[in-house]
Amino acid sequence: MRYAATGFDLEVDLTRGNIERVATDQGLTGQYLGGQGSAANILWDRVPPEVDPFSPKNLLIFSAGLLDGAPVPGANRTSISTISPQSNLYVNSGLGGFFGPELKQAGYDKIVIRGKSDGLVYLWIHNNRVEIRDAGHLQGKSALETATLIRQELNDPNIQVAAIGLAGENRVFQASIEHGNSSASRGVGVVMGDKRLKAIAVRGSRDIAVARPAELFEICNRQYREVYDNPQCGDVFLKEADDSWHVGHTGWSNPPRGFWSEETAKELAVRVERDHVSYQWENYTQEMEEVHETIVEKSEILRGTGCFNCPKNCHLAISLPGERIYFLKNYSRLAYARAAYPDLQLSYDILAAMQNYGLDEFAMPQVVDFVVTLYQAGILTDADLPDFPADSSGRFLYVLEKIALRQGVGDALADGLYQAARSIGRGAQAHERSAKRIEQPPVRLQQASYPYFLMHAVGDKMNITQIEGSFPQMPIPDRGEREEFVAQWDAAPERFKKWFLDWEPGEQLSVEAAVNIVDWNEAMHFSDEALGICPFLSSFRGQYGGRPSYHLHNLPQYISLATGLELDAEGLEAIARRTGLLVRAINVRRGLRGPDEKVPQDLWENRDPGLEQQHLDAYYAFKGWTPEGVPTRETLIGAGLDYVSKDLTARGILTGD
Repeated sequence: MRYAATGFDLEVDLTRGNIERVATDQGLTGQYLGGQGSAANILWDRVPPEVDPFSPKNLLIFSAGLLDGAPVPGANRTSISTISPQSNLYVNSGLGGFFGPELKQAGYDKIVIRGKSDGLVYLWIHNNRVEIRDAGHLQGKSALETATLIRQELNDPNIQVAAIGLAGENRVFQASIEHGNSSASRGVGVVMGDKRLKAIAVRGSRDIAVARPAELFEICNRQYREVYDNPQCGDVFLKEADDSWHVGHTGWSNPPRGFWSEETAKELAVRVERDHVSYQWENYTQEMEEVHETIVEKSEILRGTGCFNCPKNCHLAISLPGERIYFLKNYSRLAYARAAYPDLQLSYDILAAMQNYGLDEFAMPQVVDFVVTLYQAGILTDADLPDFPADSSGRFLYVLEKIALRQGVGDALADGLYQAARSIGRGAQAHERSAKRIEQPPVRLQQASYPYFLMHAVGDKMNITQIEGSFPQMPIPDRGEREEFVAQWDAAPERFKKWFLDWEPGEQLSVEAAVNIVDWNEAMHFSDEALGICPFLSSFRGQYGGRPSYHLHNLPQYISLATGLELDAEGLEAIARRTGLLVRAINVRRGLRGPDEKVPQDLWENRDPGLEQQHLDAYYAFKGWTPEGVPTRETLIGAGLDYVSKDLTARGILTGD
């Protein structure tokens, strides 16, 4: 009998309209656990580099975390994996909410989707009953509208729905997959739209067996209380309008000026030059606080919501004027999307619009900044942007609509900034600042941070927030406070505690420390994504107070009690690194090499190419890769990836003995 995992995947061929319930290899649980790891293995086996991301042979895989549906608090994440048409590389995103546990309760660990439908369809899963149904009546609807209409159609308010909006239908590269109070961004929505799959609706009523239920329930009951009481877990910024933490702790500056009118940008530029302050919350006024309270704290907030089996309410259901309802989600209020805005009302308007269209809330601020920058430089003109508004809100909403509809210049922008710059021409490439052809958050650091340089350069993710979080971003100036932080930092190995304890403001960490920090961050995120653990309780929270509820030292106990697999911290790290190595191999097989791992030139001022290359060389060596960034045969075989080594050798990517 299997524990925690159901042991079955759904194989859906949209071209043929065929659906199969397939038993999975139990050995893969020991190798990759679940979630993203096992999905990467499927993509390696079935999507070779010859397959174009828009080919019917490309797969879109929804994977419930291994612990989803078990009583483990905060285990509810769904990984979504595919090959991105924007980068031609592997991409993974994720959903919180209720979708993953519901999928497990329906009897499936994964949905593996291939092919393309001729018309718009949705997938309906209710235990053993699985159907591909017509979705013509859902065309053009937002994800929230789609979920409501499907529940009405199937007469069940408890159905869990993941859907795309208009942007996904139009194959916009920045399209997201929305699920109630959560969303999967970073390039997966475009593949769902290309397959003409509007939504997946799931309802399950089956129990999930665990190996040692009494012991698991005992520690989970304690953990539920710990998570609830822990002030450093969950989205601590959700209800705070003032996001000055990011200014005070990361040294960010110069967020995109294109969000504002030319007059506002000039005014702020003068103030920054005169007062030596950052653009962000240096002028957080009482008026802004009142706007925030009016929108969020008073009549406009409908309720706080959380995810499956989690005591944190990290989402807000908000009603805006004009009968617009949307979810203010975790990550929504990061500085990338809103902390730099002088106008808080604009923030809420654009967040609602992005969710309505189904657009990535990380990518779109940079896209709008790109458009306005080109407009101010005369590269885009009134002929390209007819009736382009003068005000910030109007500009943002204008660009969102053009991209979602693929109208005018929005058609080029909908292919991502890398390709858009080349399509527009006229010098636009000089203003494009992506890495690996992927939009990066519009963040410029005031000083070099080499762990962050490595995360930007070598990370397999489409966004740095999927890598960072286990190690603080900046040192704590006061030595006594630093010692208090380290004293309760149970998640960190001893060498990490020493590095942080000795880290003084203005100093750089050693190359050895930077390399190890990045590797540790990666291992934590890969572990969470395999298990379905929310990063706000785990891999993303170590930097805040040093008290994440989950870490490499205590997760093995939950795994053992739920699944029967006996693991320790070293064993969990080995699985996480195996997954990371497989993802790297997928990308290497698709052409990724060291020279591709460049970061935007303006990531910070006073770049030191020699020191950056020194960090890259050290990271490659630490990982067991060649100077070109290719995993060596010895590294692959040592991780149990012999079949990967043989494939890369047969393709001439690995040479020699």
